Formats: sequence, C-alpha cells, structure tokens
Amino acid sequence: MKQDSRELAEVRNAATLAVPRENLYAGIHKALRALLSDTLTAVGRMDAHDALELAQTMQRMLQMLDLMRSHLQHENAFVHPAMEACAPGSSEAIGEDHEGHVAEIEALAGQGRALLDTDAAQRDAAAHALYQRLALFVAHNFEHMHVEETRHNEVLWANYSDAELMALHGALVASIAPEEMMQVMRWMVPFMNPGERAGLLGGMRMHAPAPAFAAVLAVARPHLDAREWEKLAAALALAPAA
Repeated sequence: MKQDSRELAEVRNAATLAVPRENLYAGIHKALRALLSDTLTAVGRMDAHDALELAQTMQRMLQMLDLMRSHLQHENAFVHPAMEACAPGSSEAIGEDHEGHVAEIEALAGQGRALLDTDAAQRDAAAHALYQRLALFVAHNFEHMHVEETRHNEVLWANYSDAELMALHGALVASIAPEEMMQVMRWMVPFMNPGERAGLLGGMRMHAPAPAFAAVLAVARPHLDAREWEKLAAALALAPAA
C-alpha cells in the first residue's frame, strides 16, 4: 500500500508522542500563554476612567512585558547557541522575531505609560488602541511559540540527548533571579496538567531547598481549585494542612 507524505508525517508524529522527549519549551510556554491571555483580557475589560484600576492594569501589563523581555534573553543566551552549535542558521528566523518582539515590547510599554496621562476625552480611544496592539502582540507570540515547539525541538531532539537537554535547561533556570522565578511559577504551575504539575514540583522538592519548595506551593495554591489541589497533594503525599 502506498503511503503519502501526510500519512508518513502522522506516523512520525505518533512515534514522537509515544516516546516523549525532554521539552525545553513546554512548561514556560504554558505559563506565558496564560499570562499573555490574562493580561490581554484585563486590558480589554479595564475601566480607563477609574484611576486606580487603570494604574493597576498598566502595572500588570508592564510586569508581563518585563517577563517576556527576560524570556527572550534566556532563549537567546542558552537555547539558540545550542542550536547554532549543531545546526548553523537554525535559530536565525526566530532570532529575528526576538528582535522585533523587543521593539514591540518597548512600544507597548511606552503606549501603556502614555495612557496614564491621556486626557479623559481621549482615553477610551487610546485604551482601545492599546488593546488592539496588545492583541496582535499576543497573537504573534502564540504563533512564534508554536514554531519553537515544533521546528526548534526538531533540531534539539535530533542533536542532543535528553540528559544534555536537561543540563541545558538546568543552566538556564539557574541563571534566573529568585523574584523572576516566583513570577514564572505563579503562571506555570496552575496552568500545567496534573501530571506535569506533580512532576515539576516533585523534582523541585528533591533538588531545591525546602523553603523554596514551600514558597512555590504557596504562590501556586491560590490559583488551583479544590480538585486540582487534592490531586497535587495526593501525588506529592503532602501532609494535611494543620
């Protein structure tokens, strides 16, 4: 029976799913997708004439942009050099995307700060313009992350063992400041599936200081519903709260 290219691709994809590889992008991208979506929704529903709500929402957006900027820097410093070392040119397109993202982050930050000082008569129009620009930024990042999770992983998986990828990921994580890491955990842990969540925190409990593990649990728990917390507590054999 003759197989077409689509059928062969489906077989390869099925084989990949059957034997999961170390995925540098999976967890952080779930966190960033959640953060981007949450920020966009907040800007869209914001009352631009409520001074406190406006200030708080712009602060949320600026914090998100700071985290996105830092994420780009981490990928540029760790992932792209690993790709270029084995497949020259393989990170070039996404690297150019990163440059564009940095410029757009600065533009969005400036537009958000300017909104705080916009005359009341112009504020609704300015807020909507910011929302539209942010929506395009979110959309492009979603497409961008998909390319990384597919094409970049193909390069990484073809040239590095899981142990080597875990070492690369460990070096990247070790470079992240504690404050930034807690912000990442706030968005990563709640938006993982139960197996991913238990795996991440189980590994953290084994290798991180106990206070750091407790801090991550504390930052994540308010964002888990009762059933999610019950599953996590069972998987980690956590002692019942006093």
